[in-house]
Amino acid sequence: MDTFFYTLAHEFDTPFQNSVLVFAVILFIILLSPLLLRKIRIPGIIGLIISGVVVGPHGLNLIERNSAVELFSTIGLLYILFIAGLELDMNSFRQNRYKSMLYGALTFLLPMLIGYPVCRYLLGYGVGASLITTSLFATHTLVAYPIVSRLGIARNQSVEVTVGGTIITDTAVLILLAVIVGYNTGGSATLLWPRLIISFLLFLGVVFYVIPRVSAWFFKKLEAEKTSHYVFVLAVLFFCAFLAEMAGLESIIGAFAAGLALNRLIPVTSPLMNRIEFAGNSLFIPFFLISVGMLVDLRVIFSGVDVLYIAGVLIVVAIGTKWLAAWITATALRYSKAQRRLMFGLSTARAAATLAIILVGIENNIVDTREQNATILLILVTSLVSSLVTEEAARKVALAMESGGGEMLPAARGQKIMVSLANPDTMERLLDLAFSVRLPASDHAVTGLAIVLDNEEAERKLIEARAMLEKARRHSASADYKLDLLTTIDQNVAGGIRRIATEQFATDLIIGYSGRTSLTDLLFGKTMQAIIDHTRQGVMVSGLRSPLHVHSRLLLFCPPFVEKDPGFASCLANVVQLTSVQGLSLHIYSSALTETAVRARFSQSRTPVSPAYNSFPSWDSFARYENDLLPSDLLVAVIPRNGTIAFDTRQNNVLQRISDRALAMSFILVYPGSSVEWQGALTGDFNAGDLRNNVTRIAQGARELLGALDPRKLD
Repeated sequence: MDTFFYTLAHEFDTPFQNSVLVFAVILFIILLSPLLLRKIRIPGIIGLIISGVVVGPHGLNLIERNSAVELFSTIGLLYILFIAGLELDMNSFRQNRYKSMLYGALTFLLPMLIGYPVCRYLLGYGVGASLITTSLFATHTLVAYPIVSRLGIARNQSVEVTVGGTIITDTAVLILLAVIVGYNTGGSATLLWPRLIISFLLFLGVVFYVIPRVSAWFFKKLEAEKTSHYVFVLAVLFFCAFLAEMAGLESIIGAFAAGLALNRLIPVTSPLMNRIEFAGNSLFIPFFLISVGMLVDLRVIFSGVDVLYIAGVLIVVAIGTKWLAAWITATALRYSKAQRRLMFGLSTARAAATLAIILVGIENNIVDTREQNATILLILVTSLVSSLVTEEAARKVALAMESGGGEMLPAARGQKIMVSLANPDTMERLLDLAFSVRLPASDHAVTGLAIVLDNEEAERKLIEARAMLEKARRHSASADYKLDLLTTIDQNVAGGIRRIATEQFATDLIIGYSGRTSLTDLLFGKTMQAIIDHTRQGVMVSGLRSPLHVHSRLLLFCPPFVEKDPGFASCLANVVQLTSVQGLSLHIYSSALTETAVRARFSQSRTPVSPAYNSFPSWDSFARYENDLLPSDLLVAVIPRNGTIAFDTRQNNVLQRISDRALAMSFILVYPGSSVEWQGALTGDFNAGDLRNNVTRIAQGARELLGALDPRKLD
């Protein structure tokens, strides 16, 4: 018995040596510290850093910063930069690349220009030590990035500009560090620069040319292997980090580059993105934040006045230069005060990269241990300031984004999408499409609907339908989707869909392509024809032959006068949202008048999507572009409904051509909604030019009424 108690007591000797106990303690810290500090309105990130100070080797010494902790810390740091690259809106980033360059230049040059004279003349450092210390002012770590990610403002322009500027300044600092070390160790500049340039170009070629193509092939061939997708992404992340180190850069640059390389292939609404964020935010990133706290040694405060003096100078210059860079950039770009503070908060923290720079300086006898102790205080203070400022500013930016809107469709909150689920093989792609076109401001969940025919097999089909919907529920849960599921019995599918769509006040219907290729079945048989002809909702017919995220371009064909269609604005909003979420480049083919109307709508919105425009005078010109389609293209054609001003019988020839290539090409046919004010039509509230249109619509409405009375007449 004495042996048992001795062994038990020995297990709690500090620092803990039992790896299971160490892991359990860290998990309890991750769980409890944010919850406890949130009660007193302190950001959870600060709680994790303070917890690291308390349990670390310079605190209670419960956990030592061994190789296992350092490994998880490295993974967490790489994860932060990787997620930043994944969440970056590439369309907005392309538009704002010069803004990112401006901020990157300012956040690098200002600390260097101000910091070097301070270190050289105020602190009395030599040239090498001054350059090393000045690089601490220029670099920063996105410690507070999880805050903006959690609040859903990662795609705010100020955040994207800050992230882009971070990569620019960190890359410049790390290259400068390599040059300083090379010169101080007797290296030759003649060989140093060619090696850096060649290795950097090779790194870019592998990451941005080879990896996206291999990844697209992998995701397409192993679409159903969801676990393999996550393992593959992790492998790409660490492989790119390794390549960056081999190129003479830091691994964090490789992690961010990996995020950019996979950005288009992993949409923010995908289940894979949900898994990546879940693993990072629940485990790896908190590990990194705790490890940052474990670096802090509060005893350096009492190690001498000179350390406090150096630390005070470093902190003032580090925070002041970042504030100045954010103020100049935000003023030049006309950002709000909250956005300016957000940029400052994100770019203030110093962490692992800063410590790495100092350690390199110590190893090469460029700086001494006093500098290291002052740097520890710099890391603690800047991390706390960054977390507090970012938390406060991010909430204000999130509220401003919520109230400001910015969608292509003013009535975005009323959008409600219904998906007809009939085939388990295409169900996931239909749901992914639905959540890709769902506007952020929408108040409604997507509705998944399964219709079972009322016949002798109804009971068996009902069981199969519910099993399919359960699979749909699991798919939506893995991506944190909002999904409502309905199953109903009806005498025909079209009548059931129409009835439920009306009851649920749906604004958009998504249905799957049936696979028929003859002209008579082109509009997907009597069922789909009835849905298109006898519903007011916008209808999207999905003919996706590959997962959405493996496509690179979206080609939108708009026939002449389609801008006059009352449902075109909603269609355009859905397409733009799809383009933004999936990171596709948008190419619009339209007539001159339609292009003018589309450009006007884009100018009134805040969407970051910047389309390329091409001439498309009529359906007869479709064949001219058909041969230019690539396997990775997604063709989207707006098909006006019969009775609208844009309707043209020649569109049937185009539909036939699309149908003939359906097995090899992904396409979506979009039928604008026909929301008609019947009272105005009946009271003569229309002009002579709209006479034919309204007569046709009234006839269509009468037919719809008859169909509602007896749905079997629609077959």
